[in-house]
Amino acid sequence: MADSRDLLLEIGTEELPPAALDRLSAALADGFAAQLAQHQLSFHAIERFATPRRLAVRVKALATTQPHQELVRKGPTVQSAFDAQGQPTPAALGFARSCGVDMAAVEREETPKGAWLVVRQHQPGRPTAELLIPMVERALNGLPIPKRMRWGSREEEFVRPVHWVVLLFASDVVAGHVLGVPTGRDTYGHRFHRPGPIRLSDPGDYDELLRETGRVEPDFPRRRDLIQQQVETLAAEVGGSAVFDPELLDEVTALCEWPCAILGGFDPQYLDVPPEVLIETMQKNQKYFPLRSPTGGLLSRFITIANIESLDPAQVRAGNERVIRPRFADAAFFWTQDRKHPLSSFAPRLKTVVFQDQLGTLAEKSQRVGQIARYLAGLLGYDEELAARAAHLAKCDLMTAMIFEFAGLQGIMGRYYAQHSGEDPAVCTAMEEQYLPRYAGDRLPATACGRILALAERLDTLVGIFAIGQRPTGVKDPYALRRAAIGVLRLLIETPLELDLRDLLEFTAQELRTKVAVDTAASEVFDYILDRLRSYCQDQDLEGDVVDAVLAVSGHYPTDLYRRILAVQEFKRLPEADALASANKRTRNILRKSGGVTHPAVQAAFLVDPAEIALAERIDELTPVVTTHLAAKNYGHALKLLAGMRPEVDAFFDRVMVMADDVQIRANRLALLSRLEGLFLGIADISRLQPVT
Repeated sequence: MADSRDLLLEIGTEELPPAALDRLSAALADGFAAQLAQHQLSFHAIERFATPRRLAVRVKALATTQPHQELVRKGPTVQSAFDAQGQPTPAALGFARSCGVDMAAVEREETPKGAWLVVRQHQPGRPTAELLIPMVERALNGLPIPKRMRWGSREEEFVRPVHWVVLLFASDVVAGHVLGVPTGRDTYGHRFHRPGPIRLSDPGDYDELLRETGRVEPDFPRRRDLIQQQVETLAAEVGGSAVFDPELLDEVTALCEWPCAILGGFDPQYLDVPPEVLIETMQKNQKYFPLRSPTGGLLSRFITIANIESLDPAQVRAGNERVIRPRFADAAFFWTQDRKHPLSSFAPRLKTVVFQDQLGTLAEKSQRVGQIARYLAGLLGYDEELAARAAHLAKCDLMTAMIFEFAGLQGIMGRYYAQHSGEDPAVCTAMEEQYLPRYAGDRLPATACGRILALAERLDTLVGIFAIGQRPTGVKDPYALRRAAIGVLRLLIETPLELDLRDLLEFTAQELRTKVAVDTAASEVFDYILDRLRSYCQDQDLEGDVVDAVLAVSGHYPTDLYRRILAVQEFKRLPEADALASANKRTRNILRKSGGVTHPAVQAAFLVDPAEIALAERIDELTPVVTTHLAAKNYGHALKLLAGMRPEVDAFFDRVMVMADDVQIRANRLALLSRLEGLFLGIADISRLQPVT
């Protein structure tokens, strides 16, 4: 077994961007592992570490040398390598010279395609220590850093200035420079608790030495768990539970090296402000963890994470309480001022805000959304006036002082202000639900009015932006049309809403006709949303060929398309599926090459072969039953019945010559195949299904 040692690489920097820390750490580990694989260096495992001031990897049991290799270089054919007298030709001599050997070292190798000259050379593996510096540089250069920086007069670039580099292979320092900094064995602990150098003698000591001596927890997941445990313990001491946002927990973890939780409080009078406002302030602005009571209400307490063990925690607590006070005071002021007027009074101000130059103001958009909402309400049997009222008020909270300060609360504050204004409860709820789903996996609107408003808003945006020629391209999607399209699909499929998507888009386009040309917009958006249906299905592990098979026969109702996709996915698992898909493909080819069916009806008088008679009888037997299932949208049952036709279909293709010499018999058989194909095409074009491997 090859000799192996542990390796430690640590890049010490100025404070790294917290939002990117975990991503950079993972990329460094992956990039370095790729370099090791490329150089054929075996290892047991890679551990990664990340704090605001360092990125590190530890490679366990890394081979000390590359494996030896035998290189085989292939030259010219033997026939072209020697002349009639058996002397080497210039081609043979040039080959030997390029390999650095004389002709005596050149061998012959027999292959099925003839004899060739070859040179076999033994290449000893290089010591790992000689390869490490270039590998580290390449791994660092491959990190996903959007904008690199230089510092001082240095030419090296990195995400932040580099202050030290540890590169330790067992107990030996791998001498060299990384990012212009000489490598060594000295790491550094906490900026205040242990600012001096800490000497490392072995990679295995790294994390424990930083914890015990340096007052640094280098392991990112362990530090995150430690923060969560400290917060939960403090919260329990005051009879509460912490509000954990995963993104905030990651960000706080990336902001500290030695986390210390501190409990703070604020004036209970601020609890009169909606809790979402206080939570938004604490989480987004101050990076605090809010606390809830056992009944779910907000406590006038919070927990902050300090990056130091203070000798006087009361001072840290007081400082954090002091900075949150004016923010809460502002929020309380906005809450009071906004409620002096009904929500509807903010509607005229929407005329002053442009949604998009060509599509008009937010007021114009609200009017269009109102008409679309009315139309949707009529289709769904919902109160059209309530739907229109919700659309009229939908964007009014954008004009309030609270949303100017806390943009992330749009919709939520709309609900509060609508309730205060005495609006119908359905309208109040729709104010918040119009934005659902906000992201992948988010909840959907729970009320009919909310679903209508959410759908109307997205339809207007999609058709309008496509009409002005700004559909998404590559990674650019400034109006979040991909998310809007997925939102439309989720609203229609998961709610579900049995609505004709093409009809909705055509109606939406007509509402926009006074602003922009909408000639092809509805059709383009329809195709775009169906493309997104592929992504939607892929996220649910539905196979691409299944989706293609259903979309090939078209359909305007996403709910119905999705039912058929699920049914075909189940059908594909049946043992008969591959054979029937192959038969459908053969049928499709025969019908295409024949120029089509001359008469659609199958005439019993021209059925002469027992196999075609049996198939015709089976089709006659199943057609009314399958048709009934299709009408009831029981696609799974219909496909199971059709799967039972496999024996008759196999027998037909084994025994019957479709393109018979007799014109009438040939036409009759083509008509029979057309009927067979038609039964499946009511659900999907199963000829597109790929064989199950």
